[in-house]
Amino acid sequence: MTTRREFLKVSSMFGAGLSIPTTFNIINKPSLKGPIIGHGEHRYRLDKEWGTQKPNRIPVKNCHEMIQDNSGRLILLTDHLKNNIIIYNLDGKVKDTWTLNLPGAHGLTHAEISGEEFLFITDTEINKVYKTTLAGKVMFELSFPRESGVYQEASQWKPTEVAVLPDGSFYVADGYGLNYITKFSAEGEYQHHFGGKGQENDLFDCCHGIALDTRPGKGEELLITSRSTQQFKRFSLDGKHLETIDLNGCSICRPVIRDGLLYFAVIVTKDWWNYDGMVAVLDSDNNIISLPGGTSPLYTQGGLEPPTYDGTSFMNPHDVCIDQDGNIYVPQWYSGKTYPVRLVRV
Repeated sequence: MTTRREFLKVSSMFGAGLSIPTTFNIINKPSLKGPIIGHGEHRYRLDKEWGTQKPNRIPVKNCHEMIQDNSGRLILLTDHLKNNIIIYNLDGKVKDTWTLNLPGAHGLTHAEISGEEFLFITDTEINKVYKTTLAGKVMFELSFPRESGVYQEASQWKPTEVAVLPDGSFYVADGYGLNYITKFSAEGEYQHHFGGKGQENDLFDCCHGIALDTRPGKGEELLITSRSTQQFKRFSLDGKHLETIDLNGCSICRPVIRDGLLYFAVIVTKDWWNYDGMVAVLDSDNNIISLPGGTSPLYTQGGLEPPTYDGTSFMNPHDVCIDQDGNIYVPQWYSGKTYPVRLVRV
């Protein structure tokens, strides 16, 4: 599996023969004329114009992740130095922007701790995790966990995602580094770690995303992706492996839970050289029930049959954010500096 860094190194080939789509030129014009994609009860009308802005005023580079705060605003993380954070309303209008000048802003997690809302932001280029207020005030920044004994220098730690417990303690997934999951106290003090790079059930090959499983009946568990092996894995909070779920053909970014369902952005299915990603919706048994942007999910005795991209819907979808009406917002990585697109539930 080609890594993100390897993909960036070979990106010059696009300039030699493959065209990169430019950003859309229509600014926040309501449009519900796109195709309907998805399957079963989870079908959506694709709206590519939803989040588009004037690039000279609100530029983006790569749109990595997106969350919704308690007031309903949609908060997007980009790695553009001018605005790491873009805050939208549901209509796609920008309400605010701010930046921490992070060149490798990658993971964005929303957390409510003791009645206050916070953001946890990871940067894979400067190897840090930040806890901030919604307005961008930094509460603390965290460097590599030397106390773990597995990291000797900051460059080995490339944190991609954070999962936060109700007490404020949190787990950091080192998806682009040594592939350990590290637990920290609410104050950012090292507690323990597990995982590492490998093919075994208790190890990871690109632990790109992590989330606390809040679905009914799941207990206190972690969902962690092993993107390069096209799996996600369930772990107890103390790091015991519970289950591995194979999702053939789906390179998963991070798990997102909403109303008892599990959602993924599938950044690639077969080929990092071409856009072929999609979105996945899973039921409580971790079976895919809809693949917007791809063929209908099919399970056989061998498990999930690898899906096929529809050729038009997405360009490297990197995350999903689901609002209270079941609409999905999709930021995209390395997509010609496009803004997030919206899937309107039908």
